[in-house]
Amino acid sequence: MATELPPYYFRVRDNGAFVFRVLAADRARRIELDQIAVANIRNGEIKPHGDRDLSPEDIAAIEEWMADRLAVMSARDIDDIHRTVDTLNQTAHWAQSKATDHELDQVTDALLLAMHDLRTILVRKKADRTLRERGMA
Repeated sequence: MATELPPYYFRVRDNGAFVFRVLAADRARRIELDQIAVANIRNGEIKPHGDRDLSPEDIAAIEEWMADRLAVMSARDIDDIHRTVDTLNQTAHWAQSKATDHELDQVTDALLLAMHDLRTILVRKKADRTLRERGMA
């Protein structure tokens, strides 16, 4: 059962992707990847690779991938935060029921500072939202 290959391949990197056009397999069933651009999701820039001219279809496909990638990354960020809440709950249970004095000595200051920093930011952001909702800011 043969599956049709997509027209583009995106090699993901920290701030976007290298964009390749997928060329049809030849008789030897080889797949060729021809780099056509670099996409930067931080600034929305699409740079053609070398002296290439991108077609409107190329640009549309890259822009669609960039929008989809931003959505995936945003969902991952929220998922990471939910996992952090779970980890904080597990840490509280560990500190209360399993941790030795030595283990607590190793992590208490770092945890307290990190939690203080987080609490300060969350309280400030919540106050800002509340003021905006009431039309005071």
